[in-house]
Amino acid sequence: MPSPAPELLAPRPLAIWLVNPFDDIPGERLPPLRYWSLARVLAARGHDVTWWTATWSHRRKAIRTAPLGIRDDEGFAVRLVAVRPYEKNVSLARLGSHRDFGRTFERLASEAVSSGQLARPDIILASLPPFEGPEAAARLAHRLDATCVLDLMDVWPETFDRLLPGPGFVRRLLSPLFLGSMHRRREQLVAAADAVSAATQTYADAVLAAAPATLPRHLCYVGAYPQEFPPPRRAVNEVPMPDGSTPGTSEPGPLECVYAGTLEAGQDLDTLAAAARQLSAMGANVTIHVAGTGSHEPALRRAAATGGSCRLEVHGLLPRQAYVGLLSRCDVGLVCVKPESFVAVPYKACDYAAAGLAIVNSLPGELQQLIDRHAAGVPYTAGDAASLARAIADLAANRPRLADLRQGARRLVAAEFDRERTYAAFADWLETVTG
Repeated sequence: MPSPAPELLAPRPLAIWLVNPFDDIPGERLPPLRYWSLARVLAARGHDVTWWTATWSHRRKAIRTAPLGIRDDEGFAVRLVAVRPYEKNVSLARLGSHRDFGRTFERLASEAVSSGQLARPDIILASLPPFEGPEAAARLAHRLDATCVLDLMDVWPETFDRLLPGPGFVRRLLSPLFLGSMHRRREQLVAAADAVSAATQTYADAVLAAAPATLPRHLCYVGAYPQEFPPPRRAVNEVPMPDGSTPGTSEPGPLECVYAGTLEAGQDLDTLAAAARQLSAMGANVTIHVAGTGSHEPALRRAAATGGSCRLEVHGLLPRQAYVGLLSRCDVGLVCVKPESFVAVPYKACDYAAAGLAIVNSLPGELQQLIDRHAAGVPYTAGDAASLARAIADLAANRPRLADLRQGARRLVAAEFDRERTYAAFADWLETVTG
C-alpha cells in the first residue's frame, strides 16, 4: 500500500515552551489572557505545552501556586519559577524580580532537560517584556537546538520615556543615556530570534523596523471570547411622534459604563473621576463601574463616595463569572489609557468589543483606526475630563446611535479579536516556524 502523501499527514506533536511571568494562570479565578489562550489551543492540537511563569502575580501582587490537575483540566503544564515580590510596577524590586525569573528559569529548564524530566523543546516562545525571560530563552534555544520565537507584548524601553524628568526635549536628550542599553538588549533579542510574533502592528513596526524582511513574523491581537457574552440588541425601537415624544416607551435607564483593568499611573483615571463629577453637575443619568485593582483604587473609592447623578461604583478585582456578568449588563466600555504609556490595543478594548459595548477611547493610532473602521465607538482626548464627559453624555442622549455602535463593536471582535479564530491562526503559524 502506498504511503500517504506528505501534505495529508498530520503535523507531528511538538514540545512547546511558553515563557511569560505576567499573565494570570489557571486557578486564579481571573480571565484567560494571551498565554492561557494560546496554551489551550496548542494543547488541544496534541502538542506538549509547558508554560513557565513566576511565583509572584503581577496583577494581584500576591504569591501564587499552581493548582493540582492543571494538565488534566487544561491539557498543558504550568511550571512556577521562584522570584522576589514587588509592590510597584515601576521599582527596583520589580527589576530584581525579572532577573530572578530569567536566571532561575534558565537553570531549572536546563536541569529538567539534562535529567530527562522534560523533553527537549522544539519551540520556545518568550514574551518581551521582560528582557530576562527571552534572553534566557534565546540561550536555551541555542544550546538545545530549538526554534526561538520572540513575542512582542509591549515596546520596552520606550514605555519608560515618560518616567524621565523634564519636558519632552529634555527626555529626548536623556533617553539614549538612560535607556540606550535596553535598546541594545532588544536589538540583540531580535537578532537572536528565529521568528517574531506581536500583539499589535504598532509594536511590530516599532521593534522590527531594522529587522530583515526574511524574518518570519505574525500579528495576533490579545483578543477575547465573544462566545462568553450575549449579543447586544440590534436597534432601539423608537418611532417618534410629531411632538417628539415616543409612545409605548419609558424613560431609558442609566447609561451603564465600565472601566476594566489595572488602576495604575499609565491609566487616565484622574480624568475618569473628574468626568464623573462633571456628568453629575450636568444631571446625567450615568453609572460608571470600575473593575480592577491597583494603587489608584483608594482614590477612586473616595471619589465614588461623593455621590451625584453620575454614580461611580468600584468593584475591585472580579472573578471571571462576575466580570463577564458586569460587562454583559453595560452599554459602554471606557478605554482610559494615557497615550504616553505606549499601549496600542489593550486587553480591555478586546473584552469590550466581545461584550458588544460601544467603546469610548483615548488612544490615537491603531486602536482608534480599528474602532473607526467598524464604527464601534467614539474618541475622547486623554487628560480632558470635559471631552470624556461629553462623549459619555452624547451616548446617553442618543440611544439609537449607541445601539449602532454596539453592533459595530461586535463586527470589530468578529474581524480582529475573536480568539477562536485568531489563536488558531497563531498556532498554525507556530507549527510552520520549526522548519
